[in-house]
Amino acid sequence: MFAETFRKKTVWLSGHTGFKGAWLAQWLLKLGANIHGLALEPATKPALFNQLGLAKQLHHQIADVRDAGAVAKSIHTAQPDFVFHLAAQPLVRTSYEQPVETYATNVMGTIQVLEALRGLNKPCAAVLVTTDKCYENREWFYGYREEDPLGGHDPYSSSKAAAEIAIAAWRRSFFQNHPVKIASARAGNVIGGGDWAKDRIVPDCIRALQKKQTITVRNPNSTRPWQHVLDPLSGYLGLAAKLTEPATNSAQRASAFNFGPAHESSRTVGELADEVLKHWPGRWENKSDTGAVHEARLLQLATDKAHALLGWSPVWNFSNAIKHTVEWYRQEHENPGQTAVNKMTSDQISDYCAAARKLKMPWALD
Repeated sequence: MFAETFRKKTVWLSGHTGFKGAWLAQWLLKLGANIHGLALEPATKPALFNQLGLAKQLHHQIADVRDAGAVAKSIHTAQPDFVFHLAAQPLVRTSYEQPVETYATNVMGTIQVLEALRGLNKPCAAVLVTTDKCYENREWFYGYREEDPLGGHDPYSSSKAAAEIAIAAWRRSFFQNHPVKIASARAGNVIGGGDWAKDRIVPDCIRALQKKQTITVRNPNSTRPWQHVLDPLSGYLGLAAKLTEPATNSAQRASAFNFGPAHESSRTVGELADEVLKHWPGRWENKSDTGAVHEARLLQLATDKAHALLGWSPVWNFSNAIKHTVEWYRQEHENPGQTAVNKMTSDQISDYCAAARKLKMPWALD
């Protein structure tokens, strides 16, 4: 996979104790990478990072991405071949409660990583992850492209837009003739086993089902581009691999990329809850709150650029994404031991790669 690009290479990964970060760490370990992780302690109990026992499988450092000295020391000690920056305050509703902390982490944390990379005097491919919510959302029925205006109604979304602006500014100002190549990745509404965050629909569904309670759905008519976590992660890995290739369009690759699902995966929250219940029987009820904080009702991404320049396309459709997600949680519920969770997560990565090979995805071919 990825032409063994990551085998025996050093990867610096921020946010490795989070949901997406833990999945990415597990995949990179399967690819033979040597990982240096910097993150806060896991934000949830349970946490996928702990369930997988990742602390013993990589260079694990607890530090705040806002700490310039810690970030610089970590990156310069690792001397990475690849950087994946995922550390963030990732929740819209939390950003209303903690707007300053959200901006400090998502904007200044990203800038601290960029500043540390400026001092790295060796070739390195860096992918800095933001979100699909970085666009000025006008509730359009078609997907946003990378050139569309950035913005955001809430502190979380606007902080990620600000991070994208900072990435673009640093790239133009400091990385034009630098050995480090910088790209950003925009994806969102990611689902998959091991997400235990509050105020996310799938973890909320699972917690209710585990207790045999009715699922509470806040915004059943809101539409989201649901995708399994492995789909954007394959995009991040593919983008990083492409950044290392000498090519006439390398400058185009050092830019922003959307990684979203096919349009058929843009479904309402209610439809998602219905699909979950096909694999774990229960019921849900509409608990719409007219006084709740603003959250976008419609959002889609256009991924033509990733397809054209990276050869990337999503692999698992909506039903497959839900099936594998609920399957992970049901198996974990029945057998929560570390060995079982580790094997199940690794097996799902293998299943995903096998499906990608059948679809002849370039990154998955030998």
